[in-house]
Amino acid sequence: MLGTEKGLSAAMNARIIGSGNEAIVLAHGYGADQSFWDKITPCLTLSYRVLVFDWNFSGAVKDPNLYDSDKYSSFDAFSDDLIALLDEFRLQGSVFMGHSMSGMIGCIASVKRPDLFRRLILIGASPRYLNEEKYAGGFERSAIEQMLSNIESNFMEWTSYFASLIANGKNPLAVDKYEKSLRRMRPEVALSVAKTVFGSDQRHILDKVTIPCTLIQPTNDAAVPNSVAEYMQKKMIKGETTIEKIDMDGHFPHLSAHIQFLKVLGSVLGFYPDMECLSETCN
Repeated sequence: MLGTEKGLSAAMNARIIGSGNEAIVLAHGYGADQSFWDKITPCLTLSYRVLVFDWNFSGAVKDPNLYDSDKYSSFDAFSDDLIALLDEFRLQGSVFMGHSMSGMIGCIASVKRPDLFRRLILIGASPRYLNEEKYAGGFERSAIEQMLSNIESNFMEWTSYFASLIANGKNPLAVDKYEKSLRRMRPEVALSVAKTVFGSDQRHILDKVTIPCTLIQPTNDAAVPNSVAEYMQKKMIKGETTIEKIDMDGHFPHLSAHIQFLKVLGSVLGFYPDMECLSETCN
């Protein structure tokens, strides 16, 4: 297990901020780190204890030995780390908010340990990115292969292109933040994790999820078409699953449309951020 000497929480830069009876766990996606939540945490910490952390592939994690490409060739190992992290903090019945790849990691963890979760909130999540007959994941196999080749052959150039494509080219601050975060990853790690993410197929997990789930879907997301959220809702039959759409471009509503995102989140969880809190997130 990661960080056995100092604890998993230290290895993953994990910390709890805020106060409240309930906990919210924030799990970032590919190429990001915990700072991607910074625009929404001021509001959340008024009502919740908020657990933030960095996945071991993130450039924010200093120890290069924490990520093992063989071990983390599937989401299963990530879900085990998530479970271990929640156990270390003694969190049960938490709200889990997972962006992008972390959405399915949270689903897998909830199937293994449903006691740890009260609600799943999945942002731009997808069980499969590859298109196939009767399923539109958003990417043709040739596009994925070309992307992996570009990561390997010209990593810096690829980060600029990918950040502009995914983060929303109309929001230069979001693009710049994502590009810099991608570049903090080691190229070999970025390639390995990309192979795991874009080659994954977790559709078989969906009908095993029993925890109530909210899917937050940007209306114009280059990484995840709207049809994916609709597919997930139809397959997640064992728990109540709803879709909340945010009218925006890009894959990061918590960066590019954080006020709308907080309002949606408040309606889902039953808290209502006041205007002072919302104004602080704009600074």
